[in-house]
Amino acid sequence: MPTFRSLDDADVKGKRVLLRVDLNVPMQDGKVTDATRIHEIAPTITELADKGGKVILLSHFGRPKGGPDPKYSLRPVVPEVTKIIGRPVAFAEDCVGPKAEAAIAAMKNGDVLCLENTRFHPGEEKNDEELAKKFAALGDIFVDDAFSAAHREHAANAAIVTGSGIPAYPGRAMRAELDALEHAFDKPEHPVAAIVGGAKISTKLDLLGHLLLKVDILIIGGGMANTFLAAQGKAIGKSLCETDLIPNARDILAKAKSLNREIVLPVDAVVAQKFAEHVPTRTVSVDKVGEADMILDIGPASVKHVTDILSRTKTLVWNGPFGAFEVKPFDTGTVEVAKAVAELTKARRLVSFAGGGDTVAALNVAGVAGALTHVSTAGGAFLESLEGKTLPGVKVLLVS
Repeated sequence: MPTFRSLDDADVKGKRVLLRVDLNVPMQDGKVTDATRIHEIAPTITELADKGGKVILLSHFGRPKGGPDPKYSLRPVVPEVTKIIGRPVAFAEDCVGPKAEAAIAAMKNGDVLCLENTRFHPGEEKNDEELAKKFAALGDIFVDDAFSAAHREHAANAAIVTGSGIPAYPGRAMRAELDALEHAFDKPEHPVAAIVGGAKISTKLDLLGHLLLKVDILIIGGGMANTFLAAQGKAIGKSLCETDLIPNARDILAKAKSLNREIVLPVDAVVAQKFAEHVPTRTVSVDKVGEADMILDIGPASVKHVTDILSRTKTLVWNGPFGAFEVKPFDTGTVEVAKAVAELTKARRLVSFAGGGDTVAALNVAGVAGALTHVSTAGGAFLESLEGKTLPGVKVLLVS
């Protein structure tokens, strides 16, 4: 079982605490339009400051090319951080060098400082050890609260620890993610089910293979379900299908059978002959899809089948929607399943974990994102964790 230092044991009073966060938030007209990630890290920032630490925020923002670019400065993000944590946040115009050093030297216990975009230095994305040593020299303790960036092996979350020996701790948001993953896979209550949706199998082959080793029931939805239906010999009309991966789908079905795992596919579907809002639709059995039809959502019988299965499930991991939920009325299946998951979680009959950008968006459409046991806003990091990979930004936090 992985072992990490606990932030409860860290003596931060008077110490320079380098806190790796993810301030790569959506912006429009110089304003933050979605502050979810800031809200997630706020408890760690305030805790460290309240304990007398000098809190120094390290973050990337966007994808600047080759050097500083005002378009990718973190300065416009600082007012939103200030508002959310309810205390002043200073800003340094660089993340290493004289400007960063001077700003840190001026800090008092309990102060919060945001350094400029780490990606303004090309060595950041190359996990450059020299840059990492410069980062580490700015602090006495390193705390990583950026799970959403943990799948990137970059200087500010990997070499900063391996190249310096600085004491490293997971922050509160990071620890919540790690605990959720451990609960879901290392210490789950069975039966364990996974919902895997989305458009393509090709992006989730590793995930499907790993989940078959971990779960009792694998529920497949979204466009990727069409490839599995085709692998069973069913006609899917003009639906999205990765025909070159039909053999892979057959292999997954065979592997599930050999492992005595239950695979759940749609039994009916909402079809249309055009992918657009409010077009004429029909609900048909998956054995009755017409040549001109596109499968765009699961039907009511599939919703009932899935919710019946979830009612006998104890632990759920969810990544990916059941249909093209961005366009009405093809959000219905995902929304109804999401509401059922929320009700089962509320009744303490189900422990539910969900993550990935589309999944979170779908849960927000359903209005239940806050009702699940744990919802991860991390995209790639959450997916790679589900695939069984140890993330670079997590590996360096492990106590050997």
